[in-house]
Amino acid sequence: MSNSNSDWDFLDYFTSESVCAGHPDKICDAISDAIVDAALAEDPNSRTGIETVAGANRIALFGEIKTTAKLNFEEIVYKKVKQLGYTNPAWSFSHESEFSNDVHQQSPEIALGVDGGDELGAGDQGMMFGFACSDTPELMPLPIALAHALTKRVDEAREKGELKWLRPDGKAQVTVRYDKSKPVGVEKLVLALAHDEQTTADQVRAEAIKHIVTPVLKKYKFDLPADKDIIINGTGLWHIPGPESDAGLTGRKIVVDTYGGFARVGGGAFSGKDPSKVDRSGAYAARYIAKNIVAAGLANQCEVGLAYVIGRPKPLMQTIHTFGTAKASDAELHAFKDKLIDTSVKGICDTLDLRRPIYSQTSAYGHFGKPDLPWEQVKEA
Repeated sequence: MSNSNSDWDFLDYFTSESVCAGHPDKICDAISDAIVDAALAEDPNSRTGIETVAGANRIALFGEIKTTAKLNFEEIVYKKVKQLGYTNPAWSFSHESEFSNDVHQQSPEIALGVDGGDELGAGDQGMMFGFACSDTPELMPLPIALAHALTKRVDEAREKGELKWLRPDGKAQVTVRYDKSKPVGVEKLVLALAHDEQTTADQVRAEAIKHIVTPVLKKYKFDLPADKDIIINGTGLWHIPGPESDAGLTGRKIVVDTYGGFARVGGGAFSGKDPSKVDRSGAYAARYIAKNIVAAGLANQCEVGLAYVIGRPKPLMQTIHTFGTAKASDAELHAFKDKLIDTSVKGICDTLDLRRPIYSQTSAYGHFGKPDLPWEQVKEA
């Protein structure tokens, strides 16, 4: 339901973070999603629940799969590790690290509930949330949009050789100042950047501000914070990137993957899962509905909630919350939703064409706000 009074009237500041594609948890997300894509490329009806663990000189796969695809797991894993820039064994994590595979066949009890009958049943129970707001061109909250833009820019600067001292790991954190629920400035900005041993902290700071921070803020038409409010490598230096310093695990960055804490988070992660898993497809459908409501001018902020039970095709709960910004009645908003998409599992997969290898592009910089993804498309009202 929609509220008569805005819940955001007293919002003064909000902070969100993002991580680079070479962050240990994101390495694991990328590997899990590469396996999902490889399976779907050969067998669109593949069922996957792939978990990756990365530690010092060790990569391990766990989880379940049901597919006719012939997959070389080791080849997929090492190819992705190299793509992410981990080619130096001296960092104690690379394409030469030890690999083990403990992926097993999907439980027949789960398969029975998902594949039985004419309808596609939900692969698990759970609740999912989608959010959109008019604060950015992507209809995403500004703090997470800026944080993602910064980490993406860090990776671009490394991959293109613009900042040769960068190594493949990093984080960004942005605090945005609000006035009457509207973002009006960037208050504080934090970057953590892995770099080589020859580059000084002063050089890292100066070049990061010039080549990373300034272009991103300029794109979003915001000024730099005061110099004292820009923190780059809070401990002074950072040389060893990746799982040698901090182990990684699939699905551990669900706040980074969604809305940076600005909206509620559902019960499950996305990466490694095929679209029969409503943790993934339900969250995409909820974002699709929320974004289209805001894009159509029916509200300035919108949060959509869905909830499913394993084996059942349709959601048990469907809510629309507009925080006092709605320009239409609850009945009109739900009618708009029903015309936009059938929220059964099959309806979501068919409408958004989810049974195809599109998921590797979601494993870094969030699952939302990327214009080419099907759940980001805006339909004419």
